[in-house]
Amino acid sequence: MFAQTVTIQNAQGFHVRPAQLFAETAGQFGAEVHLKTGDGRTADCKSMLELMTLGIEKGAVVTIEASGDGEKEAVEALAQLVESKFGEA
Repeated sequence: MFAQTVTIQNAQGFHVRPAQLFAETAGQFGAEVHLKTGDGRTADCKSMLELMTLGIEKGAVVTIEASGDGEKEAVEALAQLVESKFGEA
């Protein structure tokens, strides 16, 4: 398993567009990928709906965890997406 903790930085938090980008990016990898909140809730990163149900806001610290084929690459790609604020200003 490979994991990395990141902070959600975009102003609107994890709304529809970031959730869609996250799910699409996670879907490019064979690894199982999950997002874990500070209070222990988890979501399948390949499911936009599950990601949306977490209600993640700006400033939230989350952990991206992956296991399986391409786990490190998957986590790094998703962490980069978060660090880029999902392409938002």
